Amino acid sequence: MQLPGSENTSTALTDALRRLLRPLIRLLIEKGVTFPQFRDMLKSVYVEVAEEHFNLSDGPTSVSRIFVLTGIHRKDIKRLRRNDETTDPDNTSASNMGLGGYLVSRWTGDQRFLDLQGNPLNLPRTSPNGSPSFDELVESGTKDVRPRVILEEWRRLGIVHINDDNEICLNTTAFVPEHSFDEKAQYFGRHIHDHLATCANNLMAEKDPMFERSVYFSALTEASVAQLRALAEAKSLELLKNINQHALQLHTEDQGKPDATHRMRLGIYWYDKEKSSKP
Repeated sequence: MQLPGSENTSTALTDALRRLLRPLIRLLIEKGVTFPQFRDMLKSVYVEVAEEHFNLSDGPTSVSRIFVLTGIHRKDIKRLRRNDETTDPDNTSASNMGLGGYLVSRWTGDQRFLDLQGNPLNLPRTSPNGSPSFDELVESGTKDVRPRVILEEWRRLGIVHINDDNEICLNTTAFVPEHSFDEKAQYFGRHIHDHLATCANNLMAEKDPMFERSVYFSALTEASVAQLRALAEAKSLELLKNINQHALQLHTEDQGKPDATHRMRLGIYWYDKEKSSKP
């Protein structure tokens, strides 16, 4: 059945959707997510978004309206509502993941935990003389989790290591776990959600678009791409560190303000491939 207006869907939009879905579908096939699983997930998300963004009253969105908006059969809408297991996209990960991100942000942004060059200090576990320590870092973010528990988990994930002086060293300033696929998947969902939300906002909004830019070149040698990648990583890391330090300062200043209800994310990505290969 063809719903009213479906014939007016932009060809440019459908072409863009097919293109952006290719790497996602490749990932799903690689990880054993079948089309029926993906289809059921899409139905659920369609219903969620229709209810959240297209409601015309203070009460629940009617089944008929969701049907008109999405084309999903009424009985499926009722079933999805009965089996509602949806979660807030901003709260899908365990609380310790959010804590971990905050602690790494402080380690890489608070002057107390940086050396003279602005790099994260190697931290002793404790420090009786009042100098920065790992326990102090953890306790700046929570009193509910013992520092030893955070340390053990971060070592398992490859976020930190212990050097020969028995100091705790940060392996990466990006807080992307090296060993846990589930943790990486959580970040994948958060980062791509916000990037797509930015792009969707800019397609729908005529005023005040969010910043979203890229640099593209083709017909480059492998050596040239490697040179550009090294430059991009160095400059991007410098930018992220600067933004992180400024955001950490503002975050501290905004504590307790009634209008401190906003969030932000600045993301940077790099992609390259041979022109003849498929995405």
